[in-house]
Amino acid sequence: MKIIPGAVWGLIPARGGSQSIPLKNLTPFVGRPLMDFQALAANGYGEFTRLLCSTDNQEIADRCATMRLEVHSRPINLGADDTPMIAVVEDLMHDLHAQEGAIAEYLAVLHPTSPFILPEHIRWAINALLADGNAASAQTVVPCPRHHHANAQRQIANGEVRFNIPERNAVAANYNEHEDWANHYAFGNFVVMRAEAALEQQTIFPSPSVPIEILFAQGFDLEKPDDVKLGQALLAAGLAELPNS
Repeated sequence: MKIIPGAVWGLIPARGGSQSIPLKNLTPFVGRPLMDFQALAANGYGEFTRLLCSTDNQEIADRCATMRLEVHSRPINLGADDTPMIAVVEDLMHDLHAQEGAIAEYLAVLHPTSPFILPEHIRWAINALLADGNAASAQTVVPCPRHHHANAQRQIANGEVRFNIPERNAVAANYNEHEDWANHYAFGNFVVMRAEAALEQQTIFPSPSVPIEILFAQGFDLEKPDDVKLGQALLAAGLAELPNS
């Protein structure tokens, strides 16, 4: 593929289908459709060469026009709950390369269900990737609370609760001191990648990936109806803020 050196495109992947909340990406959140906050954060960052939204839904496409987002039509078969994000990214890159003859060197994915992304999150991650010639991506991460940690996670099978990793849980008498309980993180809200590395490794998190740690609440992801109230509570408590505030 021909690459446009130094170009950084932003991509908001916003499909129409959702099992948890119908048309979730347009769910009202503190007075605005949920996906608006990604566009606001991207505009606050202000340095994307191009800002696109991949969607298979006309209502979302109409909202993109309001938010001045370039729409890339996603095939219906890439709108399922189990569609890998790399498939959406690959579709966009191959399609635009076929139409225009080149794609950006860097592609950033802004998840539309994470309203607490801030322009500085975007800036920190992109600057970190640009500064590290060996890195293939940079992503925001949040520290896992102790009870979310991999060593504390359980599974239910045949009506019985069991630890996922019983041997690790058994030896960790002190959560705060034992090394097996240290340095575990969850994905935050933003990832930027070298386009060619993403295609080669078939992931939107190609390795090596540079971590950008943000506050736990800033990684909030709205998945279920009750999450609307949870997000509002985080805002009211001052634990998070919106990109337009």
